Amino acid sequence: MTDINPVEFGKMKEQIEHLQKGQDELNKDMKEMLALANQSRGGFWMGMAIASFIGGLVSIFIRNWMQ
Repeated sequence: MTDINPVEFGKMKEQIEHLQKGQDELNKDMKEMLALANQSRGGFWMGMAIASFIGGLVSIFIRNWMQ
């Protein structure tokens, strides 16, 4: 059990630190993507509201024009 190679242990420690940094970057990127998705979702619903309003106005105009 005391056959721990310090060189191999150092390499493993460096790999673990590198993986932890990569995971931290991925977490940061995922949070940014979630914020962008939430922002675009609000924009989508605003666009739908505007399109519905314009569609309603066109319908009223056409209905009154036809009569």
